[in-house]
Amino acid sequence: MIVGILKEIKSEENRVAMTPAGVEVLRQHGHIVLVENSAGCGSGFENQAYMNAGAEIVGTAAEIYKSADMVMHVKEPQPIEYDMIRADQIVFTYLHLAAAEELTYALMKRGSINIAYETIQKKDGSLPLLTPMSEVAGRMATQQGAKYLEMAQGGHGVLLGGVPGVDPGTVVVIGGGVVGTHAAKMACGLGAKVYILDMNLERLRYLSEIMPANCYPLMANPATTRKLVQEADVVIGAVLVAGTKAPKLVTRDMLKTMKKGAVMVDVAIDQGGCFETSKATTHGNPVYTIDGVVHYCVANMPGAVAKTSTMALTNATLPYALQLADKGWKQAMIDNPEIKPGANVIRGKVTYKGVADAFGLECADIESFL
Repeated sequence: MIVGILKEIKSEENRVAMTPAGVEVLRQHGHIVLVENSAGCGSGFENQAYMNAGAEIVGTAAEIYKSADMVMHVKEPQPIEYDMIRADQIVFTYLHLAAAEELTYALMKRGSINIAYETIQKKDGSLPLLTPMSEVAGRMATQQGAKYLEMAQGGHGVLLGGVPGVDPGTVVVIGGGVVGTHAAKMACGLGAKVYILDMNLERLRYLSEIMPANCYPLMANPATTRKLVQEADVVIGAVLVAGTKAPKLVTRDMLKTMKKGAVMVDVAIDQGGCFETSKATTHGNPVYTIDGVVHYCVANMPGAVAKTSTMALTNATLPYALQLADKGWKQAMIDNPEIKPGANVIRGKVTYKGVADAFGLECADIESFL
C-alpha cells in the first residue's frame, strides 16, 4: 500500500502523524511511504531522517492525496483539502466529526473511507488512540491553569501550591477519565487542593485508592459542580463521550458565581466543549475572559509539545496503521473488531451513531460494508 504522511496545516499545529521510526516499520512491511516536505520539522524530525528511514519526500499535499491509498494526519482535514480526497481513499486521523458538520458532509460527498483515531475502541471500552493525547492534554491543562492564574496573564494571582503559612489553590477537575486523572495528578503534585468529579462509583473508588491525600474524588452532579466552582481557582473540563458532542456541565449562571480571575481550561473543546461559554481558541490567541473568568480553550493542546506528542501518538497509531496497510480496511476491521468503531464515514454514509445523531442523519451499519 502507498501511505501518505501529510504536513499539518491547522493553525499552530506542530505534530506529525508518523515519526521516522514508524516509517521504517511500514517500509519493513513492504509499503511505500510518502512524506510531505517538512512535515516533521515542527516535531524535530527533518526530511533527511525520513529519507534515511526509506520514505520518499513529496512536495505538496495534492501529490500525496493523488497517489496514496491511505493518508494520515494528526488533525482533521482542512477545507483546502476537501476536494483532494479521493473516493475509497483511507483517511486515518483525528476527526471529531460530531462537532464538525461541514467536514462531515464534505467527507460524505468525497466517498472516502474515514477512520477516526478517537473512536477506535477496545473491548473494555478504552480508547487506545485517544489515550496518549489525553495524557498529554491532561498534564498540560494543569500547567496552563497555573500559568493563567498569574496576574500578568489575567488571573487573580494565586500560586496553586501555596507556600508555608498560605493556603494552596483549589483545582476542580470535571471527569475522572484519562484526561482528568492526569490533570489531577499534576495539580496534586504542585500541592493544590484537588477535587475530581465523576459519575462512575467504581472509578471513584479506584481514584480514591491511587490519588494522593490532597485529592478528593466526589460523585458528579449539578449541585456539587455548582458548589465547587465557587471555590475553584482552576476548573478543568475533562469530560468526553466518545464520538459525540461533550455535555455542557458548567453553565453561564455558574460562571457568574466564580471568583474573578479564576481560570477555566476546557480540554473537551475538540468535541464542542463542556462549558457553556467555551469557544475554540489557538496557541497564538489562547484565552478570553467572560464575567471576569479566564477561559483557555485551545483545540489542539498537545501541539504545543509536539515532539513528545508525536512520539506518543506514533506508538499508539502504528499498530493500527500497519493492519490497515497490510490487510486493507475491510479485512483489518474483520480481523480486529477494535477498528470497526473507528469507521465514521464510509463511502458517503455515516457509520458512527454519535456523528449521525449530532446532525440528524441515518446511521449505516459498518457490517453492511464488510
